[in-house]
Amino acid sequence: MKKVIIDALKGYKWKIVLQIILTTINIYLLTYPAEIVGKIIDNLYDMEANKQIILNDTYYLLGICIVLLFVRIGWKYFETYVSRGFERDIKSKLFERFLKLKVKEIQNIKNGEIMSYFVKDTNEIRSTMYRILSHGGRTVLIFIISIYQMAKGVNPYLTLATLCPIVIAIFLMIKIKKYVEINFKKAQDQFTEMSEYIQESTDSIRTTKAYSCEGSQLKNFIIKNRKVRQSDNTVDVFSNLLTTCVDICFGLCYAISFIYGSHLVLEGTITVGDLVTFNAYIALFVNPVNWIPILIARFKRAQIAYQRLDKVFALEKEKITIEESTVKEKLEGNISIRNLSFNYPGMLDKALENINIEMKKGETLGIIGTIGSGKTTLMNLLTKLYNIPNGKIMIDGIDINEIDIETLRENICYITQENFLFSSTLKNNISLFKEEYKEEEIRESTKKAIIYDEIKQMPEGIKTKIGERGSDLSGGQKQRIVISRAFLKNSSIVIFDDTFSALDNRTSRSFIGKH
Repeated sequence: MKKVIIDALKGYKWKIVLQIILTTINIYLLTYPAEIVGKIIDNLYDMEANKQIILNDTYYLLGICIVLLFVRIGWKYFETYVSRGFERDIKSKLFERFLKLKVKEIQNIKNGEIMSYFVKDTNEIRSTMYRILSHGGRTVLIFIISIYQMAKGVNPYLTLATLCPIVIAIFLMIKIKKYVEINFKKAQDQFTEMSEYIQESTDSIRTTKAYSCEGSQLKNFIIKNRKVRQSDNTVDVFSNLLTTCVDICFGLCYAISFIYGSHLVLEGTITVGDLVTFNAYIALFVNPVNWIPILIARFKRAQIAYQRLDKVFALEKEKITIEESTVKEKLEGNISIRNLSFNYPGMLDKALENINIEMKKGETLGIIGTIGSGKTTLMNLLTKLYNIPNGKIMIDGIDINEIDIETLRENICYITQENFLFSSTLKNNISLFKEEYKEEEIRESTKKAIIYDEIKQMPEGIKTKIGERGSDLSGGQKQRIVISRAFLKNSSIVIFDDTFSALDNRTSRSFIGKH
């Protein structure tokens, strides 16, 4: 995960540099109005004699404000561009990682948890990065520049006395921040649990309605939603406590400034204009000091989000290509399975034991068995979704472990029993979003799948959009649309895993004969 973040930031290094430069210029220019206003106030004692000086200072102040406007526009542009671009890149890398994970790694991650990774965790990291570059950088620059101007231009002892309460505020923030971390992690877990429940409830909406379970579903959701609210409220309480401590300490800064500063004015050490300038410098601290607890809270949240995402990036991914592989792109389809036994990771019982199969190119084999007998497991091993020992499965006389996963799967058309359809057009569902197929080829595949006439009657034909998971199609229509993928791909090896369950026997036999 660390490398992903660094690589993402590297793509914006020059924009980050420009942002820092513009921020520095902005902070430096912000100190000028306070100094100018202080000079104007001191010159008001003899307005007639200093009229032109006051007028010149006013023009100067106006010019500074105009320059500040353009500097802030540029700085904000780069700030937003980097922040949103960084978030986009992180999400792209996370999505790419999920696509490349081994099945054994991803099968135990719930959909709601995955969504929380993309929505909440990536946003926490993006938000923290944004605040560190923006608020954190400005806080450091304001403290350095303003304290220097206060000590040099007004009085070093007044500066030291006024800034003492800030040290107290930092101490209190360190004490409170650990409670923010504990409660935020709890809130994050509650949010993930609710997301998972929402995902499952929406996926099973038909079952819920069929058994009149709406009331119990709503009751459970209210309970989970209440827990999320309570957790978020607790986080907000500790976060607001941090802010309150800062506000109190900041008020003490003003009190010390007025009391000690007035004493210095009466002594003649500083002028009234100097005191006004000094308090204007303190006003520059308002936002930075309030940002400190926010940055601490955000950083702790980002740490938790980072740890969660780091676990995802640490999961084992598939090795798509084998450098030593000399396998040609097109396989003939001769399959040999020798004494194959397999048990899923973490399971003691074998899913398959001592399986031996010999199939020549062009042959058809039907495998029957009870539910859970290992039929789908065998198909998953043929597509190399799980690791197996060498020499157990051979294709065209080549060990399956010596064939690139990409080459292997390009030569196998696996129609799973899930009949998964995307919320897109029929054309995209059949071609699986690949642009290499022509519309005429897709149309021919639907004819072979005996779904062409029904598609032709739909509002926009092959370009008709279907609902999520094909919710507006019948079971038989879903299966035939999925089957048309096999006719379109025209692979050397075609696997039908309980694909004809919603079709009559005559239609099923016609598919086997056509392929």
